[in-house]
Parts: sequence; C-alpha cells; structure tokens
Amino acid sequence: MADNQRKPNPIDIHVGSRLRLRRTMMGMSQEKLGTQLGITFQQIQKYEKGTNRIGASRLHEIASIFRTPISYFYEDAPNINKNPGEGQEAGFSDVASSDYVVDFLSSSEGLQLNRAFIKIENPKIRKRIIDLVKELSNSED
Repeated sequence: MADNQRKPNPIDIHVGSRLRLRRTMMGMSQEKLGTQLGITFQQIQKYEKGTNRIGASRLHEIASIFRTPISYFYEDAPNINKNPGEGQEAGFSDVASSDYVVDFLSSSEGLQLNRAFIKIENPKIRKRIIDLVKELSNSED
C-alpha cells in the first residue's frame, strides 16, 4: 500500500466512531454539525470514519457543541501495543469488540432503546430491564 493510502490510525477511527455515536444520540445531522463548525458534512463523514484526523482545537470545539468532556471521545479506546511479543500483536486489541456496540447504538433500534432506557430514573427498574434482556437473549440460544 502506498504511503499516501495508509489505513486510518485505530485511535482516529475510535474518536470518529465516538463522534458519530454522540452526534446520533443528540439527534444531530452531519450537515448541522458541519454548519456549526463551519465545514462540510463530507468533512464530518471523514472524521467519523477516521479517514481525516480531528485536530485538538477542532475536537475541543466539537466537545463544546456536544456539551461533553474531550475525554468522552477516548473512552474505551483500543489499546495499541507498540511492542509485539508482549502477549499481543501490534495493532488493534479491542476495536472489533467495540465496533458492534457503536454499530448497535447508531442503529435506529439501538438509538430508540438507549433514549428510552435513559429516561428510566429508577435504578431498580433499569436493573430489571437488563435482567429481562439477558434472560430473553439466553432463551434464544
């Protein structure tokens, strides 16, 4: 692969997926976010795919728009091991396992479920719902 066609850095992919997740959870379109940032929705798409890296000042601006700490974008980031031979190969460690979560939460059903679940204030009811979902998923096997 030529140098100008490198694969996106796993951290850039993760930060982009967290951007996409937060944007969809807030019900904001790529176009609206782009307008607020003074850039095109295509640039937002590139950020979300990790194709283009988000600079520090731009990430700060995005965090401000979303009213979230910058650390949100790095939560559950993949552990990239630069020293192979320490039990892992260099590269991704958690990316595949967290991709399905982002995909689910970005889906229509996942977004609806998440928004409804967040509105439940009683922790006991939340726990019962989690237990119910676990039970239903086990009965499908």
